[in-house]
Amino acid sequence: MRSESLRRAAWCGLQDSMPRAALLSIHARIAGTGPAAWEHRSLIQLWGPRFSAYVVAAKDLPLFSLGRLPEDARGLARAHHTASRLHTFLDGRKMPFGQAGHGMGVPHNSLRYAAPTGRVLLRWEGARQPVVWTQPAPNMAPRDARLELARRYLHVFGPTTAASFAEWAGISPAAALAAFEALHPALTPVRTPIGDAWILADDEPAFRAPPGPAAPARLLPSGDAYYLLWGADRELLVPNAKRRAALWTSRVWPGALLVHGEIVGVWRRTAGEIAIEAWRRLSSSEREAAEAEAMSLPLPGLEGPVVVHFRSPA
Repeated sequence: MRSESLRRAAWCGLQDSMPRAALLSIHARIAGTGPAAWEHRSLIQLWGPRFSAYVVAAKDLPLFSLGRLPEDARGLARAHHTASRLHTFLDGRKMPFGQAGHGMGVPHNSLRYAAPTGRVLLRWEGARQPVVWTQPAPNMAPRDARLELARRYLHVFGPTTAASFAEWAGISPAAALAAFEALHPALTPVRTPIGDAWILADDEPAFRAPPGPAAPARLLPSGDAYYLLWGADRELLVPNAKRRAALWTSRVWPGALLVHGEIVGVWRRTAGEIAIEAWRRLSSSEREAAEAEAMSLPLPGLEGPVVVHFRSPA
């Protein structure tokens, strides 16, 4: 698999919110994805937006770290102080962050505050705590990193607003608004069913063009960028309130069943069994496509075939 394809798949981040969710996000976009694709040397892991574990292109580390660096004096000092303490304590070692926090005498989750400095990387496989280590800070101005992160967000999630960008990135509303104002010459205002929003001016032709052919079926993992939306933005993707509640739950989100480009259900996996709950009756061809997609998932460590269970309205 070409590293450039992987970098494109991670262009706005692949949230690793469940074990190897990033791998399944790559699989949904790139044919021939193998079980080890998420470990490709062109990719890295870090605590990204909202301090969730993200897999991103290594060259984009400044965007997902410095682009989220606090601007207030207290938050900025906490980020740099935590990174420096962790760097001194580790002294070149790699260590589970729970063990590092215990050794430093601080709550281990507080180490996440160092992530926006770009000095902390991690490796997380889901079953155990992330292993962390430190490195020199990226060479990019935080303002430049934030503007590029906002541009990426507009390209992937637009039409959108500064408020939605703030929610996704985990930054202050004022910082998000400042980024959108700085990008204003490159933006085009649009009107959506949920209100006014913005898109990148360069993306307008793509919005006006007829949609291309959609895949028969895809099983998107929990936290996939396709539906990593907040607030009213979710109404654009899933208009039905009951179905939104089933997809964006108060706990760990299920995966999304995508059929011909439309979310029509949810799914979960337990070991080698995949349970698919459709919101409408699937045709025989749609069901076969969903089952074929489930059987093709590059899930490492499974013994025996994958078993698929369907549940749909009568």
